[in-house]
Amino acid sequence: MATDEGRAPAQLLAMPSWLLTQSAMHAHRIISETFAAGNARGYHYRVLATLAEYGPASQASLGRRTGIDRSDVVAAINELADLGYVVRSPDPADRRRNVITLTPAGEQQRHRLETLVRAAQDELFTPLSPSERDELAALLAKVLSHHQG
Repeated sequence: MATDEGRAPAQLLAMPSWLLTQSAMHAHRIISETFAAGNARGYHYRVLATLAEYGPASQASLGRRTGIDRSDVVAAINELADLGYVVRSPDPADRRRNVITLTPAGEQQRHRLETLVRAAQDELFTPLSPSERDELAALLAKVLSHHQG
């Protein structure tokens, strides 16, 4: 006899917000485990990827672009600087502010972490075809863009 134990009610399975929340929990677990196995954190990848795409930036700018809280950005930058992945230097336009720059070692680490992220994406989205993954990403980006204003 089949059991429904552990299965969500149909009403929840029809709610995109519930599905998104449940999927996000799995995504967070998979990504966290992947980064931990690579001796890194998600914040590290977010900072390194942002610097690679946009170039040197202030801590405040990195916080806005990555969605990381200010104090967490400082902690991540401290860790990355200690590892030689970024350097902090005074902003020539405003000596009270620091500019964070990606180092060659940081670019190598970003590339290594990107490989880990791709593997985690493949694990999380195994049941989806490449076109379905693209469609899901586009739909989620649309929802996120709407709420970010």
